[in-house]
Amino acid sequence: MKAELAVIGAGPAGLAAALAAAARGVRVVLVDAAPEPGGQLFRQPAAGLGATRPHAPHHRRRTWERLRDGLATAAVDVLTDHHVWCVERAPGGFTVHALLGPGQEEPAEVHARAVLLATGGHETVLPFPGWTLPGVLAAGGVQAMLKGALVVPGRRAVVAGTGPLLLPVATGLAEAGVEVAALVESTGPGRLARHARALAGKVPEGAGYAARLLRHRVPVLARHTVVRAHGEDRLTGVTVAALDPDGRVRPGTERRLACDTLAVGHGLVPDTDLAGALGCRVDGSGVAVDAEQRTDVPGVWAAGETTGVGGADLALAEGHIAGCSAAARLRGTDPAPSAAALTARARQRTSAAALGTAWAPPAHWAEQLNGDTVICRCEEVTAGDVRGALDLGAGDERTVKLLTRAGMGWCQGRMCHTAVAALAGCEPTAAKRPFARPVPLGVLARQHTEKGQS
Repeated sequence: MKAELAVIGAGPAGLAAALAAAARGVRVVLVDAAPEPGGQLFRQPAAGLGATRPHAPHHRRRTWERLRDGLATAAVDVLTDHHVWCVERAPGGFTVHALLGPGQEEPAEVHARAVLLATGGHETVLPFPGWTLPGVLAAGGVQAMLKGALVVPGRRAVVAGTGPLLLPVATGLAEAGVEVAALVESTGPGRLARHARALAGKVPEGAGYAARLLRHRVPVLARHTVVRAHGEDRLTGVTVAALDPDGRVRPGTERRLACDTLAVGHGLVPDTDLAGALGCRVDGSGVAVDAEQRTDVPGVWAAGETTGVGGADLALAEGHIAGCSAAARLRGTDPAPSAAALTARARQRTSAAALGTAWAPPAHWAEQLNGDTVICRCEEVTAGDVRGALDLGAGDERTVKLLTRAGMGWCQGRMCHTAVAALAGCEPTAAKRPFARPVPLGVLARQHTEKGQS
């Protein structure tokens, strides 16, 4: 398929970008791996479930309906079930390589003059003893189950970690009939109060969640953390403990909570795989962009969580600005994004910075990891293995990887790199991967053969 602009990712940023560009006369192809547009925030139940109230597990329903209705009438080709594994430069623009359907074996290509990356982020789950037990799930995964499959993972749950995502997960579980034994949040009220001015716009949403938690009698354990998950074949409970002001576990505060589900999360990390493979500069953990959301690679824009985690409002504003800019550059006109989007982006970036500081994981969380705690699930590398590599002279993620194979498995370090960096005493860095997901060798061989014939 050919287009002027290929937008990769159909979450809030991608939807806003596609609509803005299409409204300015650009031929847009919107590519996403999910069966339907919406991303994680606007994930809809599978059509075969016949949901009578598909919006029930959602918030911001009006925003979603506006985007959905706009997409239905806009001149945008939507390609779902397209798993993009690579974007490469080609004569006259770019080629987007994808794999089709759940099996991800059949290749597809989109040729476009420009590319807009709205690939979102992936969840961070910091390891602790017992975190690999069945029943321990990522908070975002639990939310996907509630929204997309309309199922609950168990009967009695603990929601733990840090960050705003824990609030909708806990309320969603409670409203679905699950007994939520506790919401365990490592951040304390004092840290949030220090950022009260920057977070003022988030107060109404936070108050709404607090009211729903109170209505369902969900206990909130602030400045607490999970120190261990218990069970043999599956999860039977967790031990939680209070944290001191420095983020260390306070001795004598441990208590055990019975549960069959633990939804745990410690924030999001920008997905920069496609951007990195294209050669885009990564600033910190997100893709670096200018005032128009342009990367330093000509013809490539980025918006949403891939440029830095900041929530739906920031993603919508960045997507609109990026779509306007891409359309203008393709047409040789003035970008002219709406003043509301520019204002919202500035305001939401301030809030995002405050959120990142206020909901940072406990500073000393890695100290509670015993030697048997698994760090890299794919290669079964333990904390003891990583510390052994440090004793041999390793001082960064790459050297630890070479000595232990941590990060060489199926997920290519997406799950473990934060923990490895913490144990190594360095800041996690965005990895450069040639492919954004595993690709069958047959697809690569076929592509090579076709290029050779051409």
